[in-house]
Amino acid sequence: MPAPCAYRRILLKISGEALMGDLPFGLDEAVVAKVADEIAAVHRLGVQVAVVVGGGNIIRGLAASHRGLDRVTGDQMGMLATVINALALQDALEKRSVPTRVQTAIEIRAVAETFIRRRAIRHLEKGRVVVFAGGTGSPFFTTDSAAALRANEIHADILLKGTRVAGVYTADPRHDPAATLLREVSYQEVLERNLQVMDAAAISLCRENGLPIGVFDMTVPGNIERVVRGEPVGSLVRTPRTDA
Repeated sequence: MPAPCAYRRILLKISGEALMGDLPFGLDEAVVAKVADEIAAVHRLGVQVAVVVGGGNIIRGLAASHRGLDRVTGDQMGMLATVINALALQDALEKRSVPTRVQTAIEIRAVAETFIRRRAIRHLEKGRVVVFAGGTGSPFFTTDSAAALRANEIHADILLKGTRVAGVYTADPRHDPAATLLREVSYQEVLERNLQVMDAAAISLCRENGLPIGVFDMTVPGNIERVVRGEPVGSLVRTPRTDA
């Protein structure tokens, strides 16, 4: 019998950049396959898995606006980019016999279901992975905010953010060799110290609802499963514990 898991229902946030591997842009099929393998392994444990994907490997609205494109138009293009990534992930998961549904915040009925909270929860209860695309459906909001929103809407036990570093550091470890890993940190400290876990709107939404955020290195094989099993991997953002 497998060891019991620490979480019954999770929401995993994956950036679009994580899906492009070493490519300058677009999708690296080998990376998508590895991510699908990781999700499938967790799904086999009986954990209910939802995913939010970004679109930065194709286009990011804010960056596009800096090049002269209207910000709203750029964000709408970014939402469509997340749908492309969601469909690629769905295809990879279903090739691994994992039933998957894509739900979008913008209506594209010929491609995917429109997001309906109760239907998403029902899919999870039936053992399907649900991939949320289209961000929040509104411009000016990041996919981090979409992840926090969807995680709270489906009553996830934890929001997991896969990154390319080991967790939350006091500074960017790629540029500051003195940066230290914080195994546990409060929402308030993340906001006050601008620790770049997720954007402020996402952190605040999780704080208001007491939803913990797990931050870990997604490039290490098996890390998602380790986090789900409750192993001390990465960092945990949550309300500080108080001694009795």
